[in-house]
Amino acid sequence: MTTDEARHYRMRVQGMTCSHCAEVVTGALEGAGAQEVSVDYLKGEATFRFAGDLSTLRQAVIEAGYVPDGVVDVTQEGRGGAMHDGHDYDLVVVGSGGAAFAGAIRATELGARVLMVERGTVGGTCVNVGCIPSKFLLRSAEVYHEAAHHPYRGVETRASSVDLGELVRQKGELTERLRQEKYLDLIGEYGWELELGEARFVDDGTLEVNGHRVRGRHYLLATGARPAVPPIPGLEEAGYLTSTTAMELDHVPESLLIIGAGYVALELGMVFRRLGSQVTIMQRGGRILREYDPEVSDAVMEVLRREGISVLTGARVQRVLRDGGSKLLEVRTGDGTLTLRGEEVLVATGRSPNVEALDLPVAGVQLDDTGAVAVDEAQRTTNPRVWAAGDVTRTPQFVYVAAYEGGLAAGNALTGARTYRDLSALPSVIFTQPQIASVGMTEAEARAKGLEVRTSTLPLDAVPRARVNGDGLGLFKLVAEASSDRLLGAQVVAENAGDVIYAAVLATRFGLRVSDLLDTFAPYLTMAEGLKLAAQSFSRDVKKLSCCAA
Repeated sequence: MTTDEARHYRMRVQGMTCSHCAEVVTGALEGAGAQEVSVDYLKGEATFRFAGDLSTLRQAVIEAGYVPDGVVDVTQEGRGGAMHDGHDYDLVVVGSGGAAFAGAIRATELGARVLMVERGTVGGTCVNVGCIPSKFLLRSAEVYHEAAHHPYRGVETRASSVDLGELVRQKGELTERLRQEKYLDLIGEYGWELELGEARFVDDGTLEVNGHRVRGRHYLLATGARPAVPPIPGLEEAGYLTSTTAMELDHVPESLLIIGAGYVALELGMVFRRLGSQVTIMQRGGRILREYDPEVSDAVMEVLRREGISVLTGARVQRVLRDGGSKLLEVRTGDGTLTLRGEEVLVATGRSPNVEALDLPVAGVQLDDTGAVAVDEAQRTTNPRVWAAGDVTRTPQFVYVAAYEGGLAAGNALTGARTYRDLSALPSVIFTQPQIASVGMTEAEARAKGLEVRTSTLPLDAVPRARVNGDGLGLFKLVAEASSDRLLGAQVVAENAGDVIYAAVLATRFGLRVSDLLDTFAPYLTMAEGLKLAAQSFSRDVKKLSCCAA
């Protein structure tokens, strides 16, 4: 091997704390055949020239007692300071949401040159039109509702009026601040490039952006998704709201008809009901929340009834008409056809991946049967240089999943690793009041896998915290493997269920048993105590225990 044949690399190395560490790593790399080795323990990196299999060097570093954390080819300088033969950048990220930023951060940490391309507003769905603005409105609706409806006699409160326009203005200020702090400011902090414009592939390794071409060693597609709109006759002509436009209304509609019954429908339905709208939710299936066990669906239905929200199951909208300032929906149910009138119609029937403008067939990137970008467990598409993460793929549409996948994809692309996606202990939360949270397998899912299970369902009014709150509507349900006692899943309908579920996430992630929950202290008069009470109810009648019995 000659120096001319070798390529120049940069390797990140974890575990170095002193000059001696640098000497050890230098010796390990040279012993494995690397040339021109330079190790900086303060930066945690080594540079060298090498012409062989990089896995040999990684193994040498491991055997020396350190952790190789990515290798980047820095052989050539290219456009924008990039480092690869014929490539302008090591990684070109299309999109600027959670997946995109996680990927770009990971790539820059590995020493890569990164370009991010965004056609619209930086920040993606979560901060601009999703998590942040919706939870702001949910919380404001909770405050208004609780002022008029609380269980405490002797406490006088008053709820006067709602200025939705002012709430929307405050929401806009919050999203603007967070977009600046959590997204725009980080671009300069990490030092990647941002180009605003539409990106499309012109071949399997080249993008066109704003009339010029960009070649990346790898690409990360993180373009997200948008509200899906079903082809209902008359819908376009009559007009409708999506989750995005509903959160920009400047007044509370007198009545709101919601097509769909997923998390968007439930959350926004509760917002507008609590702010004063008459709300009707339409579900095509026989029950809402079919991904949960029936006990959860039943509990949530009772919550919605208490709120005054009407729910139609087995409902299919046939057409939509405009009648003056109202919309008319012809809806077919099991009992026949009825006509519903509402001031506004909200379409909440899922989301569609943003792929149309990318011209993916030119790049050899295939879509799956849902229209999402097809990826393997390492987030790689059918083009080995193109990776995808977040809502543009078929994986669960949570921002924390998108961020996880974005970092995973970037790491796999730039280091040659094949770290596979693991969503086995993935929590979900619907931010109604009470919240709906889950992790792991439902009873139905576990039985479908052929597992013998035992379950425990604890009504919320058995939890002292709920009694103090004056709201016992909800439940805890645990699913355990019968033979091993291992916790397989948990479902919670309760105040702060999203906070409570994290303990169950850890339990399922690390294979804890029901007996482990029993042997663990739970702080008294918290909602989290419900997990231990639910564990106790596998074998005991918790009604016969004192308030804080172990």
